[in-house]
Amino acid sequence: MNLIEQIEVQLDALNAKSLRRRRRIADTACAPRVTVDGNPMLAFCSNDYLGLAAHPKIIAALREGAEKYGVGSGASHLISGHSRAHAMLEERLADFMSGYIPSAAALYFCTGYMANLAMLSGMTAVAGPDTVIFSEGLNHASLIDGAKLSRAQVKVFPHGDVLALKAMLENSNATSKIVVTDSVFSMDGDLAPIPAILALCEQHNAWLVIDDAHGFGCLGEHGRGVLEHFDLHSPNVIYMGTLGKAAGVGGAFVAAHATVIDWLVQKARPYIYTTAAPPALAHALLTSLDIIAGEEGHARRLHLQDLIAQLRRDLRLKRWALMESITAIQPIIIGDNAESMRAAASLYEQGLWVPAIRPPTVQEGTARLRVTLSAAHTNDDVACVVEAINELESA
Repeated sequence: MNLIEQIEVQLDALNAKSLRRRRRIADTACAPRVTVDGNPMLAFCSNDYLGLAAHPKIIAALREGAEKYGVGSGASHLISGHSRAHAMLEERLADFMSGYIPSAAALYFCTGYMANLAMLSGMTAVAGPDTVIFSEGLNHASLIDGAKLSRAQVKVFPHGDVLALKAMLENSNATSKIVVTDSVFSMDGDLAPIPAILALCEQHNAWLVIDDAHGFGCLGEHGRGVLEHFDLHSPNVIYMGTLGKAAGVGGAFVAAHATVIDWLVQKARPYIYTTAAPPALAHALLTSLDIIAGEEGHARRLHLQDLIAQLRRDLRLKRWALMESITAIQPIIIGDNAESMRAAASLYEQGLWVPAIRPPTVQEGTARLRVTLSAAHTNDDVACVVEAINELESA
């Protein structure tokens, strides 16, 4: 076989297992009501949890930022790409998280994936080969890849198993210990036992790296994420929050003790060697943070919780299983890949965009529909998707 034929054989194998991925083209702004591949759809698949992606005030702020700072940054942050907008955003984020991280500073990244690579590679550089990373079994791919690229020894503890982590830490003689976990698990929607994990980290002088991609903006009274949700305060925490989900714009940030942030600026290659994100995005995020922390953000979080409760109350599943989740991520386990794909296709034909999630994103035998809710949804929207799923499952 020639080179192209080798790839085609592998693609055919993915087709046979109902694992081949495809992209759909959205013709409109991210919102519950969208046009996809030319079709009007009611979408339950974005991570725009607070419905800010098309907020008029943030759009106006982005326009203002482009007029003030232009379109591109022109260089990396350490050359000439670090604008006043970036600096202001980092100061605001540090202040936003300061009640939970002593002497907090923040660093803005182009993506959450990049932020996670930077955190783990940068913190591993403190002790070099004598570092052990203790990684949660269901961590996001970016944390898994960051751990691999760090070249540190990696030990995986089972999902949510605090006792297993405790035993690993007690048996480790590493100079530097880094525990890494998602806060809200992106495919299951459940929360990690962060208080118990943090207590272990403080007991064993370990860092706790938290990926709060799906918690920032949503959890806590003021949207400060999982640390506010559990009322946790610790200098051991290195915290990552994304800004393209609940915040509605793009990028991510790392918040930690100012000394940690200074170290990442010196040693985190994904930060040092990449062009800075457009400053207009940072400028728009200042408005986004105002909304998240203010009365409107609070009202949106309350509405989101109401929608979550409605969906969980009204789904009547017999063959499929709704997973336990208090978050906007509401997975429905179907199990079989092909059946999951058929379910998603049937909903799509009814104008409901609900994605099917299959291995390797989730474990074998746990293919699912992943329903994600947004504060921009209405109660009628949720009633519509609930009715369709109930009918589909009982057919």
